[in-house]
This record gives sequence, structure tokens and C-alpha cells, in this order.
Amino acid sequence: MKPISFFFLCCFITCVGFSQESNVATDSTKALDKRYKEDQFYFSITYNLMANKPSNISQTGFSSGFHLGFIKDMPINKRRNLAIGLGFGLARSSFNHNLLINKDESGTYTFEKLNSLDNVTYTKNRLINYLVEVPFEFRWRSSTADSYKFWRIYSGVKFGYSLYNAAKYKGSLGKITLDNIDGFNKFQYGATLGFGYNTWNFHIYYALTPLFENNARVNGNTIDINEIRIGLIFYML
Repeated sequence: MKPISFFFLCCFITCVGFSQESNVATDSTKALDKRYKEDQFYFSITYNLMANKPSNISQTGFSSGFHLGFIKDMPINKRRNLAIGLGFGLARSSFNHNLLINKDESGTYTFEKLNSLDNVTYTKNRLINYLVEVPFEFRWRSSTADSYKFWRIYSGVKFGYSLYNAAKYKGSLGKITLDNIDGFNKFQYGATLGFGYNTWNFHIYYALTPLFENNARVNGNTIDINEIRIGLIFYML
């Protein structure tokens, strides 16, 4: 996503959030929607962390994520402040790190720590993952039919499938781009938590599956890296 596009999208979402209160009808005789639903569209920006890294493997630079989608809100009580949510979304996650993903002469994938390679330098070494996601949430909020500012706590699980992943390196070895890496775990899922008030809400995702399968190894050890996302999530409608 280009920076300018991302800037305008965030501005739009923020404006929508702050305009919600002004949309409340001033006519006290207007009938309220007793079957209202909340927070069915979402957009989030996150800082991505790599947990359970092998020894001497570290992140370098800023690792980000962008996520958007639709969650069908299904209230389960009369007040409609308790609900179950099931949805569909798209996500992009990136990681800057010092793990070189390459191929040897036989075409076999190799995983090595860049700092341990003699005379090898780099200016970019990144892992990118594009996913389709299915979030499932249990939702609590302090909303009412005529309240557009409320507290919320949403927890659940998110399932994801990698549509495309790539490792990109640029440095003294030249430019290396490997698409759909052998050994990358395409099916992923993790626990989610969202909480906040009105427009501004925090979002946390902790992957319960590693990014790589058991056949991906560095120095003979499995790469048990789990993804953690921490950021902001914006809801609409």
C-alpha cells in the first residue's frame, strides 16, 4: 500500500468514527432501531513481532501489518450488547529480520543467519505474507440503540490461509526473491483481543501456529517463530 493511500484511508476511517455521534437524530420522536448491529467493517494497522525466535535470529527495522474485512454481528441478548461475530478479511504482514532464506544448487531451500555468513552484507531482508482470514469473536460492548460512543471488548480466534508469501533479500549476494516458500506454514490461526472506546481501539493477535513447518531448519533446529500483532483497529457500521 502506498504511503499516500494509507494516509487518506486512515483519515477517512477516523472521520467516519468521529462523525458517528453527529448522525444521531435530534427528533426525539424518531423510532430507534431496536435490532441494531455494530462494528461490522474493520481496518487495522499493526506492529508485527516475532516470538520464539531461534538463538541469534532477530528483527531489524520496522515490521508492519494491514488488515481489513467484514464481520457479521449476531447479537445474542435482548439489549444486543453481547454478540457473536463471524467474518472474512484480507491481511498483509511483513517482517524485517536477519534470517536469510535462499536455495542451494539442487533447489533445496536453506535458512541461515545473515550475520554468521562471511563477507555477506545486506540492506533489505524481508518476509511478506498475504492472507485471507476468518475471524470469530465473542463481543461485549456498552452500546445502546441510541448510543454511538461505547466501550468494547472483543475476544476470539482468527484463522488464516496464505495466498502468497515471499522472501526478499538485497545485499552483497545481489537481489534474491523467492515466492511461496517451501516450508512456510500456509494455514495459520491465533487468539485475538480487541478493546477500546469509540473510535480508538487496541488490537492484539498471538499466533498459535509457527510461521514455518518442521522441515524448515536453521543450524539443524526448527524455526518455531510465532507472529504477534499489536496495533490499532477501527470499526465502522
